[in-house]
Amino acid sequence: MTSGHQQRGHRLHFNLFFPFAPDYVWSQQPRTDIYYDFDALTALVRSAEHGLFSAVFYGESLRLREHLGTLNTDAITGRPDALVLFAHLAARTERIGLVATLNTTYFEPYDLARRIATVDNLSGGRAGWNIVTTDSAWTGANFRKGGYLPHTDRYTHAAEHVDVVQALWDAWPESAPVAPLDPVEWADTYYRITARPEWPRSPQGQPVFFQAGESEQGRDFAARYAEGIFSRYLEFDAALEFSRDLGRRLVAAGRPADDLRIFPGTSIVLGDTDADARDRHEWFRDRVWTDRRTRAVIEKIWGRDLSDLDLDGPLPDEPPTIVKQSRSHGVMNSRDRPQAIAQRWRELSRERGFTVRELVRHLAPSAGFIGTPASVADRLTEYVRAGAIDGLNLTPTAFPDGLDEIVDRLIPELQDRGVYPSEYAGATLRENLGLSPNVARREVRDRTLAV
Repeated sequence: MTSGHQQRGHRLHFNLFFPFAPDYVWSQQPRTDIYYDFDALTALVRSAEHGLFSAVFYGESLRLREHLGTLNTDAITGRPDALVLFAHLAARTERIGLVATLNTTYFEPYDLARRIATVDNLSGGRAGWNIVTTDSAWTGANFRKGGYLPHTDRYTHAAEHVDVVQALWDAWPESAPVAPLDPVEWADTYYRITARPEWPRSPQGQPVFFQAGESEQGRDFAARYAEGIFSRYLEFDAALEFSRDLGRRLVAAGRPADDLRIFPGTSIVLGDTDADARDRHEWFRDRVWTDRRTRAVIEKIWGRDLSDLDLDGPLPDEPPTIVKQSRSHGVMNSRDRPQAIAQRWRELSRERGFTVRELVRHLAPSAGFIGTPASVADRLTEYVRAGAIDGLNLTPTAFPDGLDEIVDRLIPELQDRGVYPSEYAGATLRENLGLSPNVARREVRDRTLAV
């Protein structure tokens, strides 16, 4: 394993991201069971590897999502276990990293450490862990835990969970041919274990830690633990400020300011001209944002069935029926303020003359980079050179061949500008992200997180 640390501003990294909502179109017959079409998944990941993508990132869905009390068929649910899937992909790929989202709230540290280490060793050091935590009683019901974890404790619990996993991974001596004889003893707030790890040390020192929380607690947690962070900041100034804020927090935590890779999530739409790219983007949006999905956005806030709502007309005259939106049916992004959101939407619609359909299209996340391969490459080069981002979590606009244009048309432009690799830097995910190999030598951190 190489020992160099890649400074920010020199390389752009792409990750392949599988979303929960169908933010892409099918190249062939539309389907809803893509996560169990392993041949199609393998083909897409191999395409990403052909384009020298650093990793494939897999989100987590631990319970089928609902809408108005019934199954939400607009969200991709029923995903297979990420680590089992990655064991399958590890045997069919060579260099691309495999980053699984795994929840500290519901999985025990020893079991998680063992499973991640297995995939990491099986793949030759290509595993990553996106560390997430939750206080959702709705999801917890699947694990007979309900809402046992208070909201204010979720990060302190996650910190101790990660520290236990870290201790288990560090227990195996670097050159030991057999398991260590001395057990790992741990007794603290949440865990009391005596364990003898049964797996060898990672080929990359340890799997790479990722994180996605953007609250004050989440950013502090990232500064102490994460080596990659997923963000929502795509506008240049906001992305640069986010990067600088994380740099300050990393230094305060005793780490180099660029000891972490920042990956906003987005998609890219290319065209022969900028106008052509915009037309293609609108074509994709028209097919992704079906009437049912558009109406569901309004129903979530109004709290009732609106099947008779004219999507090409105004918002409902009546106010929402709920004062506080329930989080029991999946992830909500309304900050639990339906009345205020409805008022803001009314004001925006009056100001812009929006119909319901136009409002939802305006509110929906858009492709972050739209244009010719050359113009998109110029913008991405500006972002990475300024240190605003280190890469992108890319959702393909089509499945299963939605990466072809990026690989064939955009990446050569980025390589010509010197910001994208022409080959993989090494065999491990840590090497290919240009991360320090000595992360496993860090001492267990102070787990006191601000609340």
